[in-house]
Amino acid sequence: MNLACEGGTLNLAGVLLFAEKPEWIKPQFIVKAITLPGADISTSAYLDSEDLCGTIKKIYDDALAFIMRNLKKIQAGQNVNTVGVPEIPQVVFEELMVNALIHRDYFVSAVTRIFIFDDRFEIISPGNLPNNLTVAKARTGNSDIRNPILASFAAKKMLPYRGLGSGIRRILEAWPDIDFVDDRDGCTFTVIVHRKNISYSKIMVLGVSYQE
Repeated sequence: MNLACEGGTLNLAGVLLFAEKPEWIKPQFIVKAITLPGADISTSAYLDSEDLCGTIKKIYDDALAFIMRNLKKIQAGQNVNTVGVPEIPQVVFEELMVNALIHRDYFVSAVTRIFIFDDRFEIISPGNLPNNLTVAKARTGNSDIRNPILASFAAKKMLPYRGLGSGIRRILEAWPDIDFVDDRDGCTFTVIVHRKNISYSKIMVLGVSYQE
């Protein structure tokens, strides 16, 4: 199954997928998530923060929960008694978090980071795009699997991952206002999901529509 070394100990893929406490063995392979007021990372205040640990499946679930609780809910033409819909479709972040966890460079000893600002979400993964893959190629559906063992297990319904290279095209159809930054000097890959300026008349809070 390619999850253990010759001595029987779990290899990195085995640790990330099945170890009880992966962060005890590889503390650098966690996700740090923070919500900041405004649009500048230099602020000393924050609105929400969490270090996400555990197996890849647990980190995925917890990261998605963190993102969804920090999304605004909008009325979107629904009845006033409804809870509203997320300002950005959930499928966008499902796909982005799968990519961030499955395709990051695990030879880089750094954490994955999620920054949530008033005007955007940023997901920063260690490692740039592999081999000759470019942002332009990724946008058209090309893919290059960096971690085939992780991808193989993720495709077995562990995560919503198909491995067909269609994920980027799918999220751009759901939310076109996304930028991808492949920083080869800084060895990071950043996804920037831009938020729309939503008036208070369209925001739902606890199922109540607030008017301007």
